[in-house]
Amino acid sequence: MKLHDVKVYPSKTKLAREDQLAWKIAAVATDRVAVPRDVTEMIINRIIDNAAVAIAAINRRPVVSARGMALGHIRRGGATIMGAAPSRRASPEWAAWANGTAVRELDMHDTFLAADYSHPGDNIPPILAVAQTLEKSGRDLIRGIATGYEIHIDLVRAICLHEHKIDHIAHLCPAQAAGIGTMLRLPTETIYQAVQQAVHVSFTTRQSRKGEISSWKAYAPAHSGKLAVEAVDRAMRGEGAPSPIYEGEDSVIAWLLNGPEAHYQVSLPEPGEAKRAIMDSYTKEHSAEYQSQALIDLAFRMRGHIVDFGAIERIVLHTSHHTHNVIGTGANDPQKMDPSASRETLDHSIMFILAVALQDGVWHHVDSYAPKRAARADTVELWHKIETREDPEWTRRYHARDPNELAFGGRLEIFMKDGSILEDELALANAHPHGARPFGRADYINKFRVLTDGVISAREAERFLGTVQELPKLTAGELSLLNVALPAGRLVVGKPGIF
Repeated sequence: MKLHDVKVYPSKTKLAREDQLAWKIAAVATDRVAVPRDVTEMIINRIIDNAAVAIAAINRRPVVSARGMALGHIRRGGATIMGAAPSRRASPEWAAWANGTAVRELDMHDTFLAADYSHPGDNIPPILAVAQTLEKSGRDLIRGIATGYEIHIDLVRAICLHEHKIDHIAHLCPAQAAGIGTMLRLPTETIYQAVQQAVHVSFTTRQSRKGEISSWKAYAPAHSGKLAVEAVDRAMRGEGAPSPIYEGEDSVIAWLLNGPEAHYQVSLPEPGEAKRAIMDSYTKEHSAEYQSQALIDLAFRMRGHIVDFGAIERIVLHTSHHTHNVIGTGANDPQKMDPSASRETLDHSIMFILAVALQDGVWHHVDSYAPKRAARADTVELWHKIETREDPEWTRRYHARDPNELAFGGRLEIFMKDGSILEDELALANAHPHGARPFGRADYINKFRVLTDGVISAREAERFLGTVQELPKLTAGELSLLNVALPAGRLVVGKPGIF
């Protein structure tokens, strides 16, 4: 990996394209280095993962609405819509919109946390939609996805968006554009312009994850994918972009991030170096914000020592700055303590999540968030006894590069009314690559079977699982086989709109 210094330049300084971050990203995208076998296998795992969570969410209102919009843009020879028959095709940017929303709705696919947050599996829907439309092969798709993950994760390691209240799709959109460019074997110049356009149009605020969190949390990465497809299309037609998009004196670093005096250090692969970033990402076993994954596992472990939940006086979670301020009491969001809050808000409330995990000992993507479950009197009582506190040591470990130090969990203290204290801690979720039970292919397949059971036919499940595991062998025109369809008549139709 090569470390690149990124800073703001005045307009009078003509910064060479080769010295701009967007060009360097494009150069990585055009490097035709081979994709390692283990990276290919992980890409297959993540396609299975995405399909699992998308089908589990397929008839939830935001997904139904997104699908309805996409089906208003039917195109012969376009891209498939998850859940629909493979013969029903839409324009690729709208397929990316529908499928991206389905993937994100349950907040249960893969994650990478560093200087900022990310769900790099969000790269897959737009890259796949373009691949289907332009009849690319399985190997083409693999190359594109490897680039999307690489660029996305490299940006997330280096540039913090959330401290400036910028939503994390600002790193996703250029990665999606770069991945599409790799798959289509576009010239560096074209990808450079597409990346810059993608950055320019994707800077949005974090209000999407603050206060009363709405369905836009699911739509945001889908919107990014749609923007990325359109950016690449414009660049392929010869259209340019605001430049330099990162380093310009009126551009994103100068005015939306650390300001005119900022210096960022961004590591990108050297020429000829394999794109391996996907191997540093991790999926979710539980349908909740990633920073709650280890804490759910910890709650399961501790609950066996509690005989009477009514005997609990209070609970304190000592954890990282991110967890405390994003999903903990440090966010100062009263909605996170409200039993009538939206599902999107509840999955960003570690107080709610700990209360339910402690009481139930299981976590379900539907049942754990049911309004009746959230409003249960004993749950609300326990929920409101929980507070979070930032611990500098957990913050340090959250940002650690050493896998033996890295931690996304915390230490839980349960104070009983009789004066006794239960205490335990967990650094990493069991499913994390360095956790107690790391996810492998069998776990991804099991997750798919569990989440799609009763939604699709057993025959369709076996067909998809057999096909996706042969991804490198799929030829041009066969990528539509990666769609997963519900039985006829089982897709919900939503309210009409404009399209």
